[in-house]
Amino acid sequence: MKIALLGYGKMGQVIERIALERGHEIVLKKDEFNTFDGLSTADVAIDFSVPMAAVENISACFNNNVPVVSGTTGWLDRYDEMIALCKEKNGGFISSSNFSLGVNLFFGLNEYLAKMMANIEGYKVTMEEIHHIHKLDAPSGTAISLAQGVIENTNYNTWTLEEAKENEIHIEAIRTGEVPGTHTVTYDSGIDSIEIKHTAHNREGFALGAVIAAEWLAGKQGIYSMRDVLNIQ
Repeated sequence: MKIALLGYGKMGQVIERIALERGHEIVLKKDEFNTFDGLSTADVAIDFSVPMAAVENISACFNNNVPVVSGTTGWLDRYDEMIALCKEKNGGFISSSNFSLGVNLFFGLNEYLAKMMANIEGYKVTMEEIHHIHKLDAPSGTAISLAQGVIENTNYNTWTLEEAKENEIHIEAIRTGEVPGTHTVTYDSGIDSIEIKHTAHNREGFALGAVIAAEWLAGKQGIYSMRDVLNIQ
């Protein structure tokens, strides 16, 4: 399978190595210094770029009839625009805040716990996410997805980085060192606390999940999620 890499930073380089190990060919390594030459020859593209480049990258894929997997976060204010373009061009698209297989299982666990806690009084939910100092957006896309999973299953209606008011989820965003990503969801009461946590040890899990998603998406049209890729009910 021919893969175009849109974004060739640390994640792009790990994705390249895993894709080559799995027998794929890299036909484009796009960064800020080169063009989209070679994109049209790809079977699928993987976008791990930066927020300011994501919309251009994703649009180029749809305009070149190339399905695209995007793990870039921080651009979702234009998500509906990209969905409309995907439908207009009959493209294939998977956008996820996190492609790690473990994190996507964690998403399901988070939603299940939220449903259990929805009618239990006395608990306040908070979240903490820790990432490396190079991460440009805060809170992380993964933390936002976790918050949305709680909101959809409880009486909470929004999240905030500030002090939380009633029905708000406080997210603490910490940037330190070279931490790949740690996310914690806590339900706290005066009596006890319930906590679920996912810790990434390196970037391998994100990269492997993205390549697996690209393998699944190649040749498809439509808008999908990692739940479709992993057949998570």
